[in-house]
Amino acid sequence: MMTRSRREIVTFKHPVQIKGIDRQLPAGSYEVVTDEELIEGLSFPCYRRVATMIMVPGAPPHQASMQMLTIGSLDLADAQHHDASQLP
Repeated sequence: MMTRSRREIVTFKHPVQIKGIDRQLPAGSYEVVTDEELIEGLSFPCYRRVATMIMVPGAPPHQASMQMLTIGSLDLADAQHHDASQLP
């Protein structure tokens, strides 16, 4: 099975709570990695998402380290929508 990873930067203007992460994250930019696998047997290349991870600062007292946490893609989209709908 062939897989690929896509990386993007997601920016939150306000502190954010993402389902599946046990703490609130501060406003800022976060790297999001999406792993996808090739669906074989089709006459054209098509991929399906198999995992979405976000890089966040470590939980206290390990803030200097980074953690890669698995999250749901819909949970990330909900957090982005909530952040965009908040007043400045």
